[in-house]
Amino acid sequence: MPEKLSNVLVKFYDEYMQSTPKKLKIVDAYLVYVFFTGVFQFVYCCLVGTFPFNSFLSGFISTVGSFVLGVCLRLQSNPQNKSEFSGISPERSFADFVFAHIILHLVVMNFIG
Repeated sequence: MPEKLSNVLVKFYDEYMQSTPKKLKIVDAYLVYVFFTGVFQFVYCCLVGTFPFNSFLSGFISTVGSFVLGVCLRLQSNPQNKSEFSGISPERSFADFVFAHIILHLVVMNFIG
């Protein structure tokens, strides 16, 4: 059983490295970073406590929102999804991503107090 799992993981990794464009790999690295930041914040909150609850909540909302916006960017930038997002260029999707991040972080900073 572990041999089959390792074979699947090796094949997945090889296909990912060969067939995924570099831009999508960068977005994937960003998504992994944001995901683990959210996990770290949640674990820290569970271990230490939620004394400044607004700070924890705004930080966690920031990571969740950033992850969602990153997934949207990845979907719109993926060449395989060109037919679904025919009117949106990769540059426009990145501009939308940056604009939405600015709005998200303005809301988060306002929520912190």
